[in-house]
Amino acid sequence: MLRKGKYKILIIFILCSVGAHTQTLKINTVPEGLQKAYLDGKDTVPVVNLREIFIYPPVKFKNKREQARYSKLVRDVKRTLPYAKMVYETLIETYEYMETLPDEKSRQAHLKRMEKELFQEYKPQLKKLTFSQGKLLIKLIDRECNQSSYNLLKAYLGSFRAGFWNIFAGMFGASLKSEYDPKGKDAMTERVVVLVENGLI
Repeated sequence: MLRKGKYKILIIFILCSVGAHTQTLKINTVPEGLQKAYLDGKDTVPVVNLREIFIYPPVKFKNKREQARYSKLVRDVKRTLPYAKMVYETLIETYEYMETLPDEKSRQAHLKRMEKELFQEYKPQLKKLTFSQGKLLIKLIDRECNQSSYNLLKAYLGSFRAGFWNIFAGMFGASLKSEYDPKGKDAMTERVVVLVENGLI
């Protein structure tokens, strides 16, 4: 029980720290109501992004144990993927809002307030995550943000404290430096994530 409790505290700490982290992001968006297009002579040609279609061969299970493991992965992805996406959205929103603040003092005040609010809002939910779901969340944060939880903590807290939290995670078999490998060891997870994102499972 102590092991799970300490691990969940670590996950909550990562999410709250990410909420207070800012970075430079370039966002390519079109104002609402407008359509991307280009001129071809006198013709205006709209630019339409078609939805990707993913087709996977059926999963063949060797036994019921392997099938149960796959079902558990689907359940865990559905549980943790929204949190990983929330981290990414928070990074963007925080950056955009921070750009409107007049000075460093007001920025720091905003970061502290946001950290407190995130902790209060998500702590009850994250405490319900299992150990394996916590490890998966660390991987999915890397997938969504294109950088590991360790790098996010390092940018916000500095190398020493990020290293401390990584050692702490290591005591429970996890690593904040875990990188997502969609074409290798995380290929099955990537398949499940894509299917979940497209509402296919």
